[in-house]
Amino acid sequence: MPSRIPPLAVTAFTVTCAAARGRDALARALATRASGLRANDFNELPCWIGRVAGLEDAALPLQWRHWESRNHRLAWLGLGQDGFVERARAAIERYGNPRVALILGTSTSSIGETETAYRELDREGHLTEVQRASRVHEPHSLGAFVQHALGLSGPCLTIATACSSSAKVFASAERLLRAGLADAAIVGGVDTLCGSVLYGFNSLGLVSPQPCRPFDVGRDGLSLGEAAGFAIVERLDALDTPARRAAPRLAGYGESSDAHHMSAPHPEGLGALHALQAALARGGLALGDVDYINLHGTATPANDAVEAAMVARAFAPTTLASSTKGWTGHTLGAAGIVEAVVALLALEHGFVPGTLNSTRLDPVCGPQVLLDNRDANVRVALSNSFGFGGNNCCLAFVRADAA
Repeated sequence: MPSRIPPLAVTAFTVTCAAARGRDALARALATRASGLRANDFNELPCWIGRVAGLEDAALPLQWRHWESRNHRLAWLGLGQDGFVERARAAIERYGNPRVALILGTSTSSIGETETAYRELDREGHLTEVQRASRVHEPHSLGAFVQHALGLSGPCLTIATACSSSAKVFASAERLLRAGLADAAIVGGVDTLCGSVLYGFNSLGLVSPQPCRPFDVGRDGLSLGEAAGFAIVERLDALDTPARRAAPRLAGYGESSDAHHMSAPHPEGLGALHALQAALARGGLALGDVDYINLHGTATPANDAVEAAMVARAFAPTTLASSTKGWTGHTLGAAGIVEAVVALLALEHGFVPGTLNSTRLDPVCGPQVLLDNRDANVRVALSNSFGFGGNNCCLAFVRADAA
């Protein structure tokens, strides 16, 4: 197991998803059990999706139209919530531009715009002039756009490990700061709905024709969604006393790659368990310290069974756990940051969301998995993110006054 690491302060965070724009709005949606899922109006597949309302009407500033894509519109919309741009610029002012890193996760980048480009080929089969912007049609497009939008000049990384992408950004940020290559990091992730994702998951038989039901005995697949989320992490010793006392901590992280199967989890959850154990070790935490786990919980039969069994074996019956994908849908490369925000909200509000849309838990679930919301004294919260190919990540967050 890895050694304990100094915790980092999470000094700002925000989220935009189908259920809400901004952290307070998401907290209200969770508390009132107001789902963002709706019948698919993106294409003709008979399913439910977590689509961000108004994204088609959102526009990039005129001077950035050469970055046009659905993913970049959502990124800019997300940056505009909770005063995040102002907080980012304050960090740049405090540390100096080259000392602020940017690390973003995405699984599809702006592939939706590339799909549009190929649908609009000219008579000779060439890309139209407006679609010849290579900056949009590449895996690092999201990171390059946000770097441009925020005027950053420090290290800039894109992580694409499927559905764990924007959880792993926290791990990379911690390593950059510990190595002295940056003093602060802006982390996050953005993924938008597109044909490749909807048709691809449907071809695997993983898309449900109804709103997803994580851990339900009758679950039959996921609901895909889109989201943008961002956070700022800084070293505690760089903060003044009030900020240090208020900021929740990134206490630890664990990563693994079990490489069991291209799209299925290890049947005993070995890679996921290793990531969880590493997160606790880096945070100096024991299993009994954990109050809440935001589960990956996609509502696919195999994923939920493996994760639920792992949690039932490892944790005490008093530990609380749930999946929040019934509110947001599975936001793929943005799932890690969205659910990290949910974990941070649980610390902040003393509140644990249940598992929306589900009514009867699979017998493999232990007493940890909640259907209904519950008030709780949450001091330590974990967030699980598991991606295709066995790319697993677990994050451990601790409330400031419990650190």
